[in-house]
Amino acid sequence: MRIVLQRAKQASVTVDSKVIGEISHGYVLLVGVTHEDTTSEADWLAAKIAGLRLFEDEQGKMNRSLEDVGGHILSVSQFTLYGDSNKGRRPSFIEAARPEVAEPLWLHFNEALRLQGLKVETGKFGAMMDVQLVNDGPVTLVLEK
Repeated sequence: MRIVLQRAKQASVTVDSKVIGEISHGYVLLVGVTHEDTTSEADWLAAKIAGLRLFEDEQGKMNRSLEDVGGHILSVSQFTLYGDSNKGRRPSFIEAARPEVAEPLWLHFNEALRLQGLKVETGKFGAMMDVQLVNDGPVTLVLEK
């Protein structure tokens, strides 16, 4: 799994002009799944994200976790994270898992985050989504397992 994590002041995802998920403070996760991914990687990444200390303490050091600051997660499936544009002008998405594999794993990942005690909002798998984000920092990480 490949995840782009962005610390957000606020974020929302809209499908067909309807907001289906939004957070006011926390992380936006763009989640890509490849063929070899398993629930083990999803569980590991969920635990990693829950424990990351990316919010400032009183001294201005990144020393507080999502739980410490009462933040939430907006998780959006993003097969294009496995796009390969090394050849030609049109990316190849052969490394992205097929929907019948990727969707259950993305759903499992979201549930694993919830089992860590986190509030998780989501986009809609396979839908054309408008994602709005007010980046906080900006703080952006790429996580992969």
